[in-house]
Amino acid sequence: MTNTKLAIFEQKEIRRVWDSEKWDWYFSVIDIVWVLTEQYDYKKAKSYWTTLKNRLKKEWSQVVTNCDHLKMKAQDWKMRLTDVLDTKGILRLIQSIPSKKAEPFKMWLAKVWDERINEIYDPELAVERAINTYRKKWYSENWIKQRLKSIDIRKELTGEWKERWIKEWVEYAILTNEILKGWSDMTTSEYKDLKWLKKESLKDNMSNLELVFNMLAEASTTEIIKEEDSEGFEKIKKASSRWWKVAWVARKQLEKETGKKVISWGNNLKLN
Repeated sequence: MTNTKLAIFEQKEIRRVWDSEKWDWYFSVIDIVWVLTEQYDYKKAKSYWTTLKNRLKKEWSQVVTNCDHLKMKAQDWKMRLTDVLDTKGILRLIQSIPSKKAEPFKMWLAKVWDERINEIYDPELAVERAINTYRKKWYSENWIKQRLKSIDIRKELTGEWKERWIKEWVEYAILTNEILKGWSDMTTSEYKDLKWLKKESLKDNMSNLELVFNMLAEASTTEIIKEEDSEGFEKIKKASSRWWKVAWVARKQLEKETGKKVISWGNNLKLN
């Protein structure tokens, strides 16, 4: 399995994970129920799925039988177990929910698959798709460049973690939270609360400056891990903590010189 990816269907985010062994996507069931039922309140979508799942269990439906559980980032930014289905299971789920969104969603699902196959053979397509997505959301060209650079830096960091026996999901989340807190003085959940975010991506709601300081913190962490050749969660956490302060000191100095806070409360509707 790879990390959680977000897909967008009619302005709503759907969590998904790519299984390279089974060669298939696994989608969050609740997210799809949220879309198909057109619920405004995410909690109501959860309640709908609970009721539907109980009914399907009584009917010995394959939708429930084939339902797996994976840890995905929840609204509170923590990794939590959630019901997931592969593509075939999602198509069966759609048949169980009366919805005018059923056919548009099937077409969207086919497009997601087509994009995945094309991107495997040509990774540049994934970059181009990301650029177009940000442009549609009215992000500035300068911000988009910063965001793509932040993705490259993040990949280099997680690449080092993976080679040094850091476990995906839980340990990745802990280290990411420590890095963010190291330079910003806030945990991920506190940072998202400041920006009035729930499921939305924190980095997609950072200003240019915030992205720069987060990149500095992650890049510094990557360098010290390489320099000290640290391995294992505890050693990497301890070794990295000294270098997260590089970005913290730089932030404090800039704020002193300009008299302005680097960290803003605005989300992407306010920043761009």
